[in-house]
Amino acid sequence: MGILLLKDPEVFPTAEVLGKVLDKTYSVFEEFINAIESEEFRFSPEWRYYKDGKAWLCKITYKKKTVVWLSVWPDCFKVALYFTEKSGEGISGLQIGDSIKEDYAKHVPIGRLKPVIVEIREKSQLLDIYALLKYKIGKL
Repeated sequence: MGILLLKDPEVFPTAEVLGKVLDKTYSVFEEFINAIESEEFRFSPEWRYYKDGKAWLCKITYKKKTVVWLSVWPDCFKVALYFTEKSGEGISGLQIGDSIKEDYAKHVPIGRLKPVIVEIREKSQLLDIYALLKYKIGKL
């Protein structure tokens, strides 16, 4: 699983920094960011250093609402989407990998929210994420 990266509050996660830490996964990350900023989604990524987690995280918003959180790890980047019991009801019917559906079903709610967390290493995984994102903004 590894250790969460981007721990130095003085080092902003620029493209150069992200390219170094993500290495082989950087092209997948770049494709993801380009897609979410495109006309199809119109999301706004914003990097912030969070003192409570002692790391940089990317908060991705749509019309001022947080849609997804992104974190950087040694061999991947992770995206986390959170759903209420009601808004997450349709996840099992999405055209996404069964392992994502199973992980979501097994997750214990954090307060009123239940997470979908996906480790992304390959471009083929992005289709599942895009399906989840479309579903999420349809529920906002």
